[in-house]
Amino acid sequence: MRKAYLAFIYVFLYTPIAVLMILSFNKAGMPTAWTGFSTDWYGRLLESPKIIAAAKNSLIVAIISTFIATTIGTLLALGVERRKASASLDALLFTPMIIPDIVLAIALLSFFTMVKFTLGLHSIILAHVVFNIAFVCAVVRARLKSFDWSLTEASYDLGAGALTTFRKITFPLIWPAVVAAALLAFTLSIDEFIIAYFTAGAGQGSTTLPMQIYAMIRFGVTPEINAMATIILLVSFILVLTAQRFNRGSVPGT
Repeated sequence: MRKAYLAFIYVFLYTPIAVLMILSFNKAGMPTAWTGFSTDWYGRLLESPKIIAAAKNSLIVAIISTFIATTIGTLLALGVERRKASASLDALLFTPMIIPDIVLAIALLSFFTMVKFTLGLHSIILAHVVFNIAFVCAVVRARLKSFDWSLTEASYDLGAGALTTFRKITFPLIWPAVVAAALLAFTLSIDEFIIAYFTAGAGQGSTTLPMQIYAMIRFGVTPEINAMATIILLVSFILVLTAQRFNRGSVPGT
């Protein structure tokens, strides 16, 4: 009974995704009627200047925001774990993970408007950094829960400075969690739509791939959109799976 219930849940969750992926190979332009197998729609993605430009923008935003968020989130996790546990501090740190994206997007747009900050790719990057720091901090802190802090204390006793201790002791021990956090942040940034939509400003120059999909889907779902969604799904799945494997390896005994 338990296996049947679990199978039903998996079918319920993944059937729409499977249908989308199958229809991305549909020969005809009809999004719902199967007329034959074809990979033409994937080729058309490479022929669209708007899609290529949007994909480049998404990669720029994801790479830069991931680097900044991973750096800040890792240092934040190290600092928080050395302090006395505080429920109020944890709640403050993880608020960006809990509140709805639409609320965070409006708050960021209001802040940028208030300080007269020009919107564009740079504002999306800053917004994604704010969004991702909490996720990076959470993943790295999970590894630090089992971290042996006596190793760093021994390093200090032997005359090593803070930077040397971090470079030779701390980072080598937590790097799988840092990589996992970075992959997760990259995935979230690539897929994120609402915050990017609110903080992008006007113009094709700051349009990310999810925003381009939204602009295209208003005229109807086509196999071309299904193909693009399939690529994003596969990339996201691979990155999340890789992040889980790194994170699993960062915990002793796993």
